[in-house]
Amino acid sequence: MKLLAKINLVLVLVFSIGMLLIAHYARNFLTEDARQQVLQQAELMEASASATKDYTDQEVSPLLEQTPQHNATFLPQTIPFYAANATFKRIRATYPEYVIREAALNPTNLDDRALDWEADLINYFRNNSGQTQHVGERGTPTGPMLYAATPILAASGCLTCHSDASLAPKAMLARYGRDHGFGWRPSEVVGAQIVSVPMSVAIGKADNGLRSLLFGLGAIFLLTIVLLDIALYLIVIRPLRRVSRNADIISKGQLEMPPLEVKGKDEIAEVTASFNRMHTSLIKAFEMLN
Repeated sequence: MKLLAKINLVLVLVFSIGMLLIAHYARNFLTEDARQQVLQQAELMEASASATKDYTDQEVSPLLEQTPQHNATFLPQTIPFYAANATFKRIRATYPEYVIREAALNPTNLDDRALDWEADLINYFRNNSGQTQHVGERGTPTGPMLYAATPILAASGCLTCHSDASLAPKAMLARYGRDHGFGWRPSEVVGAQIVSVPMSVAIGKADNGLRSLLFGLGAIFLLTIVLLDIALYLIVIRPLRRVSRNADIISKGQLEMPPLEVKGKDEIAEVTASFNRMHTSLIKAFEMLN
């Protein structure tokens, strides 16, 4: 195997190991970065829902409760959770993959009853009272979803309607009945606000970024190999070939060869100068013998 091939083999081995390490760490970094972006989206949606609930509770509900219609007909628009869900339904018209749920173990509206995995989250908050958020991932038919959940506590305003059925507004009882949504206790974790955001788009972007990075590094690697080969040929291999060619000619008895040109002061130049001195010494030795 020639010198250039050996050097190329070493370079390919080194670059291959480097590419594997870079691919491993880059994928971890890009995936985590994508996860953080998705989490930021979930937290933004969570904050938006909380702001909607606060606005409804503090400004909309007091106004609607003063209307004559409120006493005869239950107005769900006065409920903060209804306002948050109604707002988000409009958002889902544009972003159908995004989901926000105000899930409860014992809701008034059965549409808000927690699914099995949501009930597990609610029980997690009930068993860990100090936790204010839980972030996780779960698989779905459309791909992985990242969710951010926060506990829903039974505040004093909630107990007006949910502590005992006998205390609830008649309009609400007429709409939802007396069988669900009662028996809540002060500061009890009764549900969870769960925001689910798809990860497939962010992960896809991370994968595209990784492929672009590896493609760019591969192109740089190939260009580096080509430039190194050219440099090695011009600086090392071609001068050594001249020395080798002259040595072969001299070994066949043709001593009348002009000395090789010495360029520079590097190791190759030293080898060339040493060969010239050996050539001169060989000529003098033959002259003495003759």
